[in-house]
Amino acid sequence: MRNLKIGVFENAQTNASGTATWRHPDSRRHLFDTLEYWRDLAAVCEDAKLDFLFLADAWGWSEIDGTRPAIATEETLDLPRLDPIVVASALLSTTTNLGLVMTGSVLVEPPYAFARRLATLDQLSGGRIGWNIVTTGTADTAVKAFGMDMVAHDDRYRMAEDFLELVYKYWEGAWEPDALEKDKEGRFADPAKVHLVSHKGPFFRSEGYGNTARSPQGTPVLFQAGASPAGRRVGGRHGECMFVGSGSIAQLAGHTSSIREEAVKAGRRADDVKVMSAFSCVIGATTQDAERRYQRILDAQRPEVTVASYAMFTGLDLSSYAPETPMAELSTELSQTQVARFADKTVGDVLADWHTHGVGARPVVGTAEEIADEICALADGADLDGFLLSPTVQPASTTEFVESVLPILRERGVFRGEYTEGESLRERLTGASDGALPDSHPAARFRH
Repeated sequence: MRNLKIGVFENAQTNASGTATWRHPDSRRHLFDTLEYWRDLAAVCEDAKLDFLFLADAWGWSEIDGTRPAIATEETLDLPRLDPIVVASALLSTTTNLGLVMTGSVLVEPPYAFARRLATLDQLSGGRIGWNIVTTGTADTAVKAFGMDMVAHDDRYRMAEDFLELVYKYWEGAWEPDALEKDKEGRFADPAKVHLVSHKGPFFRSEGYGNTARSPQGTPVLFQAGASPAGRRVGGRHGECMFVGSGSIAQLAGHTSSIREEAVKAGRRADDVKVMSAFSCVIGATTQDAERRYQRILDAQRPEVTVASYAMFTGLDLSSYAPETPMAELSTELSQTQVARFADKTVGDVLADWHTHGVGARPVVGTAEEIADEICALADGADLDGFLLSPTVQPASTTEFVESVLPILRERGVFRGEYTEGESLRERLTGASDGALPDSHPAARFRH
């Protein structure tokens, strides 16, 4: 019987996933810039024994032909937002078991400083931190803000490999696990167990000592969601939890199989990578009630959001193409995932589809029992290890899921009743015996 892992997807901004539903009467996302919002949401997640709260992020913003559309500001489509690492740090003292996963970009983050910030959070949380590795899909606007040159899509994944090797050296090799002695009659740390890091890669260089000692997990749990061939290769080699979008059982099974194949090619076991699907739902007392509630969500956002939102992720202005244009004819150096997922559709199809759920999962609409049935069918049929719950209206969607669907999953024996798997996020998600990465992971070679 499967022991499903479930996390909640959030953005530290008013809207999420390329939609703008902040006007919905049950939405409190307009309060994203208050600490109370995040404390309340984290409490709901932890009380429900969910695995983690996932904080997505982006540095770029929406532009069409070099101009930011007014609709993006009017509907707070992309800006303003908060730094997810700072949000997560504010939740450390209000949570005890809940994992906190943050998005960090290899394109714009300095590796040495980034390694220190995540190690600090992992230390203070007792090993509950995860890192969602991104190469910044909205790179065209982000690089302008940082004063950088544009980096091509596949080169960004080569950059990711270099970035990862560098931070592994600091997280795994700079300080040995028992380097700190803290003996007031002797010494604080053993010099023989503190090592100089030297790295000269194709994108990054660094020489120095780790600014932080080894944290409980060493390397935070590694999340990744790239769907392009380059993204899958990096995920298969490095990822511990890979996210895939929503889809049919056959589609998801194909994604799961390809990810596990990449892991095996990289010398890891197929199940070293846990595959989690995006999942969104609208719950009603009856199927008809759920459909009515879903229509209210769709009515809460303006159709004009669609073009600006898609452009933010891909740089493509779909309004400039004829509706019958095949998506397979379009290409981009930004998020290729958001083009590939529509490879068999036309521009007109995408405009209609994107309006309903943007970059997020297409909601399953039905009763709590029907939602639970779909979750179990997807998990079994597509060999999924868990789900990333993508709320349509926050925090109402999360609360409704926790109160109505989760009890059914517990009755069926597919989700925990208590936190019992270990103290670290890695133990809980991967079944590891302790918080450390397994020896089969490429980061392990940097240990002393």
